[in-house]
Order: sequence, then C-alpha cells, then structure tokens
Amino acid sequence: MTKGVKNSKIDPFFKKAKQWKEEFEKLREIVLDCELTEDFKWMHPCYTHENKNIVLIHGFKDYCALLFHKGALLKDPHNILIQQTENVQAARQLRFTNVQQIDEMQLLIQTYIDEAIEIEKSGVQVEYKKNTEYAVPEELQNKFVEIPDLKVAFEALTPGRQRAYLLYFSSAKQSKTRESRIEKYLPNILDGKGMDD
Repeated sequence: MTKGVKNSKIDPFFKKAKQWKEEFEKLREIVLDCELTEDFKWMHPCYTHENKNIVLIHGFKDYCALLFHKGALLKDPHNILIQQTENVQAARQLRFTNVQQIDEMQLLIQTYIDEAIEIEKSGVQVEYKKNTEYAVPEELQNKFVEIPDLKVAFEALTPGRQRAYLLYFSSAKQSKTRESRIEKYLPNILDGKGMDD
C-alpha cells in the first residue's frame, strides 16, 4: 500500500495549532495512510482522491473532527457520524476529544475513509433538498408582493444563494428580526448577489 504524501504547504497549520496539536498529527497520519492527497482548502487540511474531496481535519473548542464531505452516504454501522446541524445535508463528522480515542478508533477511522473513497469512485451523489422544500418566511413573501422585482431577482439567484437567504431569514425567532434581515439584504438580492458577495 502506498502512502499519501505530506504537503509542506500545510505544515504551518499543524505547527501553529495550539489546541488539538497531537490529535491533528495523528489524524493526518491515519488519513495519509489511506493514500489520499493532502491539500489546503477552507483554511483546513483537506484530503482528496483524484481531486475529489474526501475528508477534512478541523478543530473546535470542545472537539476536533474528521469531516466526511459525503458522510451522509456512509453506512455508519457504529452510529458514530454526527450531522453538525439539521441544515447540513451531505457532510458528517467523526469527533474526538483526545489522542487516545483516535488511537483506539484507528482501524475504524480507516474503514470509514476507505468507504468514503469507494463512494467517490462510484460517482454516487448526495440528493440535496430542493429549495422549494424550504419555507419562505411570510415577511419575505410580503416583500415579494410589495416589490415584484425582488421576487424575480430572488428566483434568478443560484439555488445555493437562495437556500442561504431562506435559512438565514427563517432562523430569526421574531418577525421584526426577520424583517430587518430581509431589509438589510434587499440590495444584494436585487443585484443578484449572495449574502457574502
């Protein structure tokens, strides 16, 4: 079995890590043993197979994790994959709180990575919810009536941009907050831009 090659451009990420340093190094070693190519995407080490994203290493306050890009397609017989939030459709995490846990799970981790590689090779895709399955807040519907060009502009946005707006607007608990969020992003929507453009 050939081993993946460390990418020296990513070394600073591992060297600068204050928290999870030992855990990151162990995860890196395990992932590279699975013959993946090491890259740096979204400010994190990302491991690919034939330029397709398989898994990413990242850390949070209470845990570090391997993020499987198509984790929703993994079998997960041990029920250890975690969906970060209900809005995350494809990715799933394996979370760790110490290096001993990673050591104990090494073979299992490799099994999940191998399955993720096979899924990518097969070409299977995650079936994403359609934007029509997301609720359009009443406040946005009212704005569509008030400003017909807004509805046209919103429907012309890419599905990802529409979804981002719908999730952001809907997540506000109070109507007043939803209205202010919509007002803030009216110019972006009318200009055909997403939230971060």
